[in-house]
Amino acid sequence: MALIVQKFGGSSVANAERVMNVANIVTDTYRAGNDVVVVVSAQGDTTDDLIEKANEINPRASRRERDMLLSAGEQMSIALLAMAIEKLGCPVISLLGWQAGFNTNSAYSAARIKSINTDRLNAELDKHRIVVVAGFQGKNKYDDITTLGRGGSDTSAVAIAAALHADRCQIFTDVEGVYTADPRKVENAKKLKEITYDEMLELATLGAQVLNNRSVEMAKKYNVEVEVLSSLKRVPGTIVKEVTTVEKMLVRGVTKDNDIARISIIGLPDTPGIAFKLFSVLAAKKFNVDIILQSVGRDGTKDITFTVAKDNAEETVATVLENFDIPKENIVCDTNVSKVSVVGAGMETHPGTASTMFEALYAAGINIQMIATSEIKISVLIDLDDADRAVAAVHKAFFPD
Repeated sequence: MALIVQKFGGSSVANAERVMNVANIVTDTYRAGNDVVVVVSAQGDTTDDLIEKANEINPRASRRERDMLLSAGEQMSIALLAMAIEKLGCPVISLLGWQAGFNTNSAYSAARIKSINTDRLNAELDKHRIVVVAGFQGKNKYDDITTLGRGGSDTSAVAIAAALHADRCQIFTDVEGVYTADPRKVENAKKLKEITYDEMLELATLGAQVLNNRSVEMAKKYNVEVEVLSSLKRVPGTIVKEVTTVEKMLVRGVTKDNDIARISIIGLPDTPGIAFKLFSVLAAKKFNVDIILQSVGRDGTKDITFTVAKDNAEETVATVLENFDIPKENIVCDTNVSKVSVVGAGMETHPGTASTMFEALYAAGINIQMIATSEIKISVLIDLDDADRAVAAVHKAFFPD
């Protein structure tokens, strides 16, 4: 007998037919002799619909009250799935995040898991029940409901698997695994049998929407082996683990991130510590800065360009204006950009990866605005309108037909 944690995203439970499909997958796993904990997201676009309702009432509502509202989506999902499992004749119980023992900090809408009290989960498993848990949520020290942020159900599932020392953590999605590019947009994208935590983390951070990056970080920390597979087709998926058993591919994936903005600050004083001051005030605001480019100083000034999340762009500009004596017209904010990246642990031992990528973009007539590299990734900033074409061109260069 194994203990298996299964997570199903919003598209997997989007309607009654899909809820019953998930119930069949779960009960088949249970009837095979396994203990099963299921983590479920809100149905379909429910979270977006709830955000829209909140904005109709009060666009500036406190994050505490928004968390109270958004947690309702998962509550609906777990109850409906539990009803479906009951219909199929298996013992089941649904639990909200706090009932399942999730304790978090008080960063509403982006809470971090501090601990999981597994007493209730273990008690229900001892009764041989299937346990259906609301992902994405927990409670803080004030007993307030908190949410973990977008993709938080992945993190919930991996956290449960780690806390219970589960034999397997399966993340079910609407694709069959992790691909070299988005198979819905890139022809001939190839499914990977295995991928390392580091490679998956880079892909997730750089825009791949298969797994939440926090869940990958947690899986690596606690050595939780994760399988990404389809809820719609009964086929093997992709294993995310510490070391893959196959020979390293040069590039494991090509991805894009359209949720970014480029900020250019022109005419900063060319004095020691100016970059430190700039990025320290942004760090104090919890803004994640990515690609950075600084010009050579001339005439006592220099220019600094960097990228931030698109949602933080407006506040980033305001923060710079508050802390630096420069005209507003000296700050240029461009949200019409995309970051395209290639990822692969094999890149560090294979020269020429960057030139292959740049040649593909050149042949496609796509201009590069900024470049960032690390041991296992190369990222470029380009026009948003060129993003899909760039991913296809780069993918074809590394994965020819």
